[in-house]
Amino acid sequence: MDIFEKIYCDERLARARDAKERGLYPYFVPLDGTEGTEVMVEGRSVLMIGSNNYLGLTTHPRVREAAKQAVDEYGTSCTGSRYLNGTLKLHQQLEARLAAFVGKEAALVFSTGMQANLGAISALVGPGDYVVMDKDNHASIVDGVRLSQGTMKRFRHNDVRHLERVLDGLPENAGKLVVVDGVFSMGGDIAPLDQIAPICKRYGARLYVDDAHSLGVLGGARGTAAHFGMQDDVDLVMGTFSKSFASIGGFIAGDADVLSYIQHHARSLIFSASLPAPNVMAVMVALEIMETEPEHVQRLWENGNYMLNCLNEMGFNTGPTQTPIIPIIIGQDGPTFLTWKLLFERGLYTNPVVTPAVPPGQSMLRTSYMATHTRAQLDHALSILATTGRQLGLIPG
Repeated sequence: MDIFEKIYCDERLARARDAKERGLYPYFVPLDGTEGTEVMVEGRSVLMIGSNNYLGLTTHPRVREAAKQAVDEYGTSCTGSRYLNGTLKLHQQLEARLAAFVGKEAALVFSTGMQANLGAISALVGPGDYVVMDKDNHASIVDGVRLSQGTMKRFRHNDVRHLERVLDGLPENAGKLVVVDGVFSMGGDIAPLDQIAPICKRYGARLYVDDAHSLGVLGGARGTAAHFGMQDDVDLVMGTFSKSFASIGGFIAGDADVLSYIQHHARSLIFSASLPAPNVMAVMVALEIMETEPEHVQRLWENGNYMLNCLNEMGFNTGPTQTPIIPIIIGQDGPTFLTWKLLFERGLYTNPVVTPAVPPGQSMLRTSYMATHTRAQLDHALSILATTGRQLGLIPG
């Protein structure tokens, strides 16, 4: 059989071709430029309510200036892995600051958040070990477990009773790692660490929290464990730089011995070029802004709460969100694509999420808000959403 044969009958590609032919394909939209809250698409300005730039720091003058200076001083690449010639003092300085920020002994910086999860989980989990994970966890966690030699078990989303039943059914002497997203990137809801952590202790399981969408958002920007006042109850914290930290990359934080083990076993760290200095410096300054200027987080929550209240008053289904990530649940794939198209044509950028990324009947538009959105911009977005929602029967006329 020709290995390419599956390409010609792939259902996902067929759906993509059909959507393109009907002008409803919403992915890989090329942007001409971005100023954070607005993007340029084919020469026109579109209001962005689909970004992970929660604190709006990608356009902060200090962040931009730090990256520019790092280019002048260090160049554009380290041209080697952390393991060999790619570790700068800047990496170690950032790791020390990140560890302190999330209340851990040590941290380790990876070149992407995806690599952080792939490397850490596959390094820690071996034959006979179990990873017990929320079924809505990010794909990078799933792939990290697949790369390991352990066994994956899932529990129903945020269902702590089901988590306990799964743990109770595992061999008592097996190694166990419970992995959850702190904030779930589609629904915007928060993992109940105050209930999860005691269960992990009862069954001798270690707790790993993916804080990609929590850092800069929860716990005064310090993440989900800080939100619950439980930094000492979480064993490992993972974070990314491509959201609130205005850069790209990721990190793992925890006990120093555990981090040293990951450092010497994580293939995605050892065999990837290290994070370039301009990206490191952008994170460093973004971190400093989070630590010293709490008004950014405050504005983020003011904007998120304002949008959530207004959308609910209009009659939109916003699901279980507890954060400035606000889904607009539409139900079926076709109406979701149509809604996205009308909003986009009217100057509003959202993210359509359809099966299999969400369960059947739960297709949605993922919206998310920034500290830098103005009230006028939010009101403009609400006006477009209201007009479109009434036209399509998503909300009362």
